Amino acid sequence: MTDFLTHIRQKIVPRDYYARHREVLHRKKIVFTNGCFDILHTGHVTCLAKARQMGDLLVVGLNSDDSVRRLKGAERPVNDEHSRALLLAALEAVDYVTIFEEDTPYNLICQVKPDILVKGGDYVLDNIVGADFVRQHGGQVCTIPLVEGFSTTSIIDHLKQE
Repeated sequence: MTDFLTHIRQKIVPRDYYARHREVLHRKKIVFTNGCFDILHTGHVTCLAKARQMGDLLVVGLNSDDSVRRLKGAERPVNDEHSRALLLAALEAVDYVTIFEEDTPYNLICQVKPDILVKGGDYVLDNIVGADFVRQHGGQVCTIPLVEGFSTTSIIDHLKQE
């Protein structure tokens, strides 16, 4: 019998994983995206599923708790980084999750060296962190349309009103 929780946890990998497994990983088309994923919702799942369809592996860079606080404020994150990583890793579309401490995933993108960098449609292609690196290495940068009506901020605001 398969221990699914162990399988899920094995998808959460440290940053050096990509360097140690570069030869095997780069036989596949690697897609990378990143975010806080504080309260996982339909918009996140849709974006991740569409991103995964673009390649063979989907790597998700996850902002650490400290990084989320710097970006979103003292009230965030709602869920800690280990909980957020486990939820992401439990998704079939996600192959690997790596937590990063910086405010941007630039250094992680340089380590992963993805073939495709993906963000939500609220980003302008030329403003996506790491786009320059990915393009310089022959990769693509893409956006995926947002699912209207779904955002972590709107969920939090709705809960505060109740």
